[in-house]
Amino acid sequence: MLERNPDSVNFPPFETEDLRENLTVFLNSPFQEPSGNVRKVGNYKWGVYAFFDYDGEPIYVGQTNEKLRTRIGRHLTNQRTDAVAMSVLDPFEVFEIEVWPLPDFQEVSGKDGEARRHLDALERLITANAVAGSKFKAILNEKDPPPGDLQVEAPKSFRARIVSDRVYAIRSHPDFRIARRALIISRLAQVISERKVQGGLRRVMLAQAKRLQWLADRRYEALGGASSVEQEDDD
Repeated sequence: MLERNPDSVNFPPFETEDLRENLTVFLNSPFQEPSGNVRKVGNYKWGVYAFFDYDGEPIYVGQTNEKLRTRIGRHLTNQRTDAVAMSVLDPFEVFEIEVWPLPDFQEVSGKDGEARRHLDALERLITANAVAGSKFKAILNEKDPPPGDLQVEAPKSFRARIVSDRVYAIRSHPDFRIARRALIISRLAQVISERKVQGGLRRVMLAQAKRLQWLADRRYEALGGASSVEQEDDD
């Protein structure tokens, strides 16, 4: 393997390159539909997706009718979504992805009313399940799913990690995660302070603050809690 000179060769940092490679593997994974047809999971046009952190906590739910590959890639590789740009979602926190493809609408136009209602209903269901399954009873979405009366059942899903063992060894360290989460909260707080924002961003900041406190408290107690604090010597 040729040694690459970082000053003269245009390639991304290791962790960025690793994420792109593992995300590609995830999106190219075969997915067998109930009909028996097999398609790459990222090639489904319609579907809902959820991101999970290193504790298995659901942190973000979204939908797409332009391909799962395209939408998820925007979130995690080029920061072209509002969620990432405004520090609502931190790609460094994403450990696993779960997707719920909708093969029945694969050939349907993105403007199809029935398909859109079904997609909205599925997003409401997955969001409700994510919130219910969270120890904080909250995820990091700035907005709630579109309203509606249609109820659907969750279709077959596919879930896998997108983090290599090497990156996991770096990012899973609790002190790294505490520092990273505090940084994201700081960025989000700055966004809020500089703009006239809706309540959704403040809800995200509150949820992130709770998640940071929980992580810091767990780390503190694991290292001895109050008994680990030194006392001043008497003069």
